[in-house]
Amino acid sequence: MKPANLSGIGLVTALLAASTAATAAELPSQQEMWEIIQKQQREIEALKAGQKETAEKAEAAVEVAEQSQESTTASSGWTENTRIGGYGELHYNNLDSKKEMDLHRVIMFLDHEFSDRIRFASEIEFEHDGDEVEVEQAYVEFDLNDSTQAKAGVFLVPAGILNETHEPATFYGVERNPVETNIIPTTWWVGGASLGGQIGDSGFSYDLAVHEGLKTSAANDYKVRKGRQKTIEADANDLAYTGRIRWTGLPGVELAATAQYQQDVTQGTDPAAGHAWLFEAHTRIERGPLALRALYAFWTLDGNGPDSIGADEQTGFYVEPSYRFSLFSQNLGVFARYNQWDNQAGSSRFDSGKKQYTAGLNYWPHPGVVLKADVQQQDNDGNQKNDNGFNLGVGYQF
Repeated sequence: MKPANLSGIGLVTALLAASTAATAAELPSQQEMWEIIQKQQREIEALKAGQKETAEKAEAAVEVAEQSQESTTASSGWTENTRIGGYGELHYNNLDSKKEMDLHRVIMFLDHEFSDRIRFASEIEFEHDGDEVEVEQAYVEFDLNDSTQAKAGVFLVPAGILNETHEPATFYGVERNPVETNIIPTTWWVGGASLGGQIGDSGFSYDLAVHEGLKTSAANDYKVRKGRQKTIEADANDLAYTGRIRWTGLPGVELAATAQYQQDVTQGTDPAAGHAWLFEAHTRIERGPLALRALYAFWTLDGNGPDSIGADEQTGFYVEPSYRFSLFSQNLGVFARYNQWDNQAGSSRFDSGKKQYTAGLNYWPHPGVVLKADVQQQDNDGNQKNDNGFNLGVGYQF
């Protein structure tokens, strides 16, 4: 038994020795291992270099794509955030004072939103077939918060019904009413700054503005319309201050009042004149097809100069009921208006009061297009001529 066991152990030992020798013979030498490691290192470095180049190319491609996207967004943002519009009116007047065809005005709007809180608005007017070119608005407006806005530039004075909203499709009559032409005086724009906003959920809003004032004189009988400077190198020796409070707490109802003060209505050119106050109040009601507009305004001018010709008081009011209806699927509206105004109301020595009755029809074939016709009859005081007749007009806005 022992010899057999010895021989088995020897056999196993011999086999293991042979296997170890064979394995040792198959392994690379130290020199060969070093060459293999160097080769693998070169392959790893080449792989890393390729990955870096690929990453750089990918990063460059992403940057180009982002720049292209930014350029496209900027380009599309300019067009998306810019609005072009306008309105215009052609009038035919057949009156005692004139019989004429007049391209009264063509207006172009250009508005742009820089952001959700900053915007620009402008209005350029061509009157009487280009005889006059005027910039009526050019201001930047800022949203200070969700209920308060500020603006600076050239803007419309917050007074009256028509001064801020006077596109032809929004009012009755071929010509703008004489009270808001001679007393307010529409269209009235100024250079300056303003602050406005809503007062909670009360339905009240307010506007406060400081801006260029009027510049009247004895040469134009201190008429306020003649005193508009239109921000053309406007004399700013004496600024004006305007405040308005407005209530729109019910749908279709607006009640508003405006006050304005100016220390020297002649900008220091006439020592016989002094400060001026404007007070204006109006209502605008639309309930179904029925509507009513009513406005009262008056000026007080201090000084012996205005007082000597009765211009120390200049007043006016009008009442305008209207009814809008549909006939054969066409949108029509009829109105009647009583106007009374006087730019020399301060003295009974002057028969300067004017009265005008106006009635007419508006036809809207499209909300932005209107055809108008009206008749007017005047009953002026004293020896003033009455300007009677009819007017036809076409207007558009977009």
